Amino acid sequence: MTDIRDFIRAGRAELKATLIVSGGTLVNVTSEEIYPADVAIYQDRIVAVGDVSDYRGPETEIVDATDHYLCPGMIDGHLHVECSKMSVTSFAKAVVPLGTTSIISGLDQILVVSGLEGAREFLDEAKASPLKIFWGAPCKTPYTLPRSNVGYYFGPDDHLATHSWPECVGIWETVREFVDTMDDDVLAAIELAEKTRLPILGCSPMCRGHKLNSYLQAGVRADHESYDAEEMLEKLRKGMHVVVRESSISHFLTENLRIVTEMGITATGRISFCTDDVVASDILERGHLDNMVRMAIRMGVPPLTAIQMATINGAEALKIANKVGSISPGLAADILLVKDLDDFRVSTVIAKGKLAARKGALVADLPPPPRSTAITKTFKVDRVTRDDLVVRADTADAEIPVLTLAVTPDKIFVRKRRDVTLPVRDGIVEADPAKDVQYVCVVERYGKTRNRPVAFTSGFGLRSGALATSTAPDDNNIVCVGTNPDDMAAAINHIIDNQGGQVVVDGGKVISFLPLPIGGIVSDIEPREMAGKEKALDEAARTLGCALPWPFMYMFVLQITAIPDYAITDLGAIDCVRLKVVDPLKPAA
Repeated sequence: MTDIRDFIRAGRAELKATLIVSGGTLVNVTSEEIYPADVAIYQDRIVAVGDVSDYRGPETEIVDATDHYLCPGMIDGHLHVECSKMSVTSFAKAVVPLGTTSIISGLDQILVVSGLEGAREFLDEAKASPLKIFWGAPCKTPYTLPRSNVGYYFGPDDHLATHSWPECVGIWETVREFVDTMDDDVLAAIELAEKTRLPILGCSPMCRGHKLNSYLQAGVRADHESYDAEEMLEKLRKGMHVVVRESSISHFLTENLRIVTEMGITATGRISFCTDDVVASDILERGHLDNMVRMAIRMGVPPLTAIQMATINGAEALKIANKVGSISPGLAADILLVKDLDDFRVSTVIAKGKLAARKGALVADLPPPPRSTAITKTFKVDRVTRDDLVVRADTADAEIPVLTLAVTPDKIFVRKRRDVTLPVRDGIVEADPAKDVQYVCVVERYGKTRNRPVAFTSGFGLRSGALATSTAPDDNNIVCVGTNPDDMAAAINHIIDNQGGQVVVDGGKVISFLPLPIGGIVSDIEPREMAGKEKALDEAARTLGCALPWPFMYMFVLQITAIPDYAITDLGAIDCVRLKVVDPLKPAA
């Protein structure tokens, strides 16, 4: 680690720059100006901007930026990096060449699997990559209400232990329901954050009026969960930093930015960008934050404003503008070379003071680190049998009314109630593909219980077979959707036997499989290989009848209880409004 005295000397040109970016046009996101300027870098920090001739030495590396604009490295303001199924190393390979140099993540998915040891391994992994991870300490884990079973429960003692971590920048994913129910653990974390001066980062979808006023009493600074422009505008007017989300499955940018393009908001400094959950195939096809900048510009947002939303605005929201977000002396040397601001395609990336990527690829190999058993041996569950997965009914009737968790293509996180009547044979309730009703099961995999509840879902369209995944926020227990217990058991057992993954099974045979051996949630495979396997899984699911645009992403979010109306965890089917377990065979109104 470079001594601050050396940076001070470098700032007055006593120590010469290790790298100079020369001949470019600076996009100054702090003064809102665009003008010619060179940039001098010492080690991983910017030391001068403008005329930097005094900083050039005989060993200074020169990057020619002629005919290019210089933009700050982009910041993803809220990202569950593990939901990409790529390790930190693989994710860096995917997004750094596109201009994303910093992410804010709770690493909550590896936390529930392997605890602080797992999170620490991921943070240390980032240090060896060109990607920065700023860590938000989760308000608590798991986020589920009622509390489901996971490998590690992050609570007040963990906050005490980790607020001093250098990467820690705030309280992450402060779910509104925890504030509304005055959860003791979460309130304790908020009180500690006041002492440690860390911001509270929210999660309050569809929260308005009295609910929002109550929520804001917890001191929540930023929120990434606005489902329409009116909701975002209310949050902005009430003093929040609003984070626009454009994920692989939740497309809110066009709707949210109506507050700028249609509703007259010109004070855009509190509007920033995040992707939340993205996968390799989407990144390689559309891009990452660079795609959000292009989308905003196409909507009519001025390029400089769109770039601010992807850089300085997010840094201000997270209180890290003294570290990243602009091309300024004393800040991290993360600089993008862009030929055309209107089109915004990143041609060269400098990250952590070094040339990191050119023409869409890293300039140097980035091998993954060795992995400990703490994150590679995480399944403590017995294999299942078909009898574990049948739904028994105490009735002599030939059919029975049931509640199903209905998913729809246009609202991935929202599951509505759908009441159907299903056949009963020999005391067993059968799924009915003709009515688009499948079984859904969650298998607790951490050895805390033998929970493996089975309920019903619709919207997946499966005519046969089963899909299963062990990456499934926020618990990462095994989730399986299927038409029959035999294929479901085969799918679940294949994941257990391989220490994690996503799988498609039909007729007892594995049709497609993606191994996820790190925590059962991510892999070190290259982004392009990951994208190919994602597409193979989706295509296999479609051969079984699934017509959803992202079959596995629709399935793996079924455990999230923070968004209405229904979910399923290892406790069973959950009414997300009343926050309690419900019996799908007793569907009270």
